[in-house]
Amino acid sequence: MQFLDQAKVYVRSGDGGNGCVSFRREKFIEFGGPNGGDGGKGGDVIVECVANLNTLLDFRYQQHFKAKKGGNGMGQNRTGAGGADVVLKVPPGTQILDEDGETLIADLTEPGQRIVLLKGGNGGFGNAKFKTSTNQAPRHANPGQKGEEMYIWLRLKLIGDAGIIGLPNAGKSTFLAAVSAAKPKIADYPFTTLHPNLGVVRIGNFDFVLADIPGLIEGAHEGAGIGDRFLGHVERTAVLLHLVDATGEDPVEAYETVREEIEAYGAGLEDKPEVLALSKADAVSKDDLKKKARALKKVAGVEPLIVSAATGEGVQEVLHALAREIEAVRAAEKAAPARVAGWRP
Repeated sequence: MQFLDQAKVYVRSGDGGNGCVSFRREKFIEFGGPNGGDGGKGGDVIVECVANLNTLLDFRYQQHFKAKKGGNGMGQNRTGAGGADVVLKVPPGTQILDEDGETLIADLTEPGQRIVLLKGGNGGFGNAKFKTSTNQAPRHANPGQKGEEMYIWLRLKLIGDAGIIGLPNAGKSTFLAAVSAAKPKIADYPFTTLHPNLGVVRIGNFDFVLADIPGLIEGAHEGAGIGDRFLGHVERTAVLLHLVDATGEDPVEAYETVREEIEAYGAGLEDKPEVLALSKADAVSKDDLKKKARALKKVAGVEPLIVSAATGEGVQEVLHALAREIEAVRAAEKAAPARVAGWRP
């Protein structure tokens, strides 16, 4: 399936219907009077968060959404029909930003959340509304109000419990494939992963969602490589799994490169709990592995776990470490007051 995590969209609410100028005309009724009805309200633009979606791909093929115009008023005091709303369905984790790409309008994280982005124009009054004791036969009506329009950015930040970070070819996709039913593309060249992948992991009776994002290189925050755009997908995670390739010449440099890019990106990623692991342990001698683990511990301040997704060595230890951190974060979130950032009903 193709993946799209941001899209620019034009939205417009419907115009209100025009009021009607009409007079009652019936046989044997001498003074019928005005009976023009009001125009109908224009349709709203609504954004709804729905389950079973994990991409904004639909917005690649349609970027313009316009709600329907309200119906015009008619004689016999008939009000025009209301215009149909237009509903944009987005996956959980979608942010709605203004045209500048920075001002947050809403952050939809739970299925069922809805926001009325633009309200439709009100319908105009028919001439029956203007009848007074001194103006028994008004011959004017109001036009409907114009709808509103704007450009918005939809930006998806996938909701995972844990996110895998590291340099290209650090074994991130291989690890995800080994611990879940996800089928990411795996190859022996850099940047095999071009978009985030999600997998559900079960350890004992505990389930969590693991996100694998494209690899980072030095200068990613300035756009080098694929850039740091995909780091937004691990902003919502509880814990980071930092994989360092044990077959690399300098694992310390690899670790520091990724950490520098994380800190340059900001958004709280640098403060998230991190599980550090040396990957591809089966491809390195025991002595070399110990030497690299000691060097990594010296700079990181924690003992790195040893893991090989190919043989299964250390995989359970890594999953247990992730599960402990996720449970701790979930417990802290339950204790804190619930809120939905940037969302208004």
